[in-house]
Amino acid sequence: MSDTPTVTLPAVPLSVLDRAPVVDGRTARDALRDTRALARHVDGLGFTRFWVAEHHGMPGVASSAPSVIIADLAAATERIRVGSGGVMLPNHPPLVVAEQFGTLTALHPGRIDLGLGRAPGTDQVTARALRRSAAALSDDDFPQQLGELVGFFRGGFPDGHPYRAIRAVPSDPPPIWLLGSSGYSAQLAGLLGLPFAFAHHFMAQNTLPALELYRRSFEPSDLLPRPYAMVAVQVVAADTDEQAQRLSAPAALSFLRLRQNSPIPLPTVEQAAEHDWTPEERAFVRQRQDGQAIGGVDTVRDALGALLKDTAADELMVTTMVPDLDARLRSMSLVRGLFGDADLPRGVAGG
Repeated sequence: MSDTPTVTLPAVPLSVLDRAPVVDGRTARDALRDTRALARHVDGLGFTRFWVAEHHGMPGVASSAPSVIIADLAAATERIRVGSGGVMLPNHPPLVVAEQFGTLTALHPGRIDLGLGRAPGTDQVTARALRRSAAALSDDDFPQQLGELVGFFRGGFPDGHPYRAIRAVPSDPPPIWLLGSSGYSAQLAGLLGLPFAFAHHFMAQNTLPALELYRRSFEPSDLLPRPYAMVAVQVVAADTDEQAQRLSAPAALSFLRLRQNSPIPLPTVEQAAEHDWTPEERAFVRQRQDGQAIGGVDTVRDALGALLKDTAADELMVTTMVPDLDARLRSMSLVRGLFGDADLPRGVAGG
């Protein structure tokens, strides 16, 4: 079968979200090597950016330190932008984030993105260990933390502010994005004139309301004159629908166990196939995969085409959580082929 279908999708920038999945029987070192190989692969395919998520205390996810992984990926690639999808800002002092990403930008100018979220990326006990205080578990002060982060990059603290004299060193700011799965970050991104990335792969039912709120709330800024929305979608592309469903089952089982408060490494395809799925679990998986793009080339093309039409997304970010690296690389190649042979648009740098 040809990797390039006869009917192609409208050209939009393509990007990747990765969590460095740790497969059962393998190590976090293996997972990070696979992530590096995936980044190199999509860099060669002409993708715009490669982001890594922040999760803590999960045996199946090795991306607990995005800034460290970003440094490795940026050094291992040539053209693609590398960033966080995202740094969970309430977990970190804003000055530390500014210093880390200022350093990354100094090392790799023009290639670093700073995507920010407000969820903990973990359970409440681990979040408390990260934040060192029960009082810090609320994310109500996220706008204040964001303002401090920008202030450490660019200055602008008002007279009398205790941080007025502090600047991050290095202080070159990367483009800042807000990430979200609800209306809160969508509205905040709009009001601040920042680009917005929505987690359709996580909360598909909120996608259209959040994007509508973002665009309606948008105030032009010096760095972004009009709204720019990226949609992250789960994609598993294979030669047949049946093969893609088989490849997607490990991620479904992993997420099921996470929801049951029993996180596990990412199962192998064989382990997921041998699992005795209950009717309730199968219903959970169907709900989880609704609106995603899992299947052969024609199925994935139809699903992505519908998503682009419904959301009017300016950029598409795909996440492919399958245990076999070759299958992940193959999926990315198939997705790239859906958009034809011409070079893809590169997308905005950010805000």
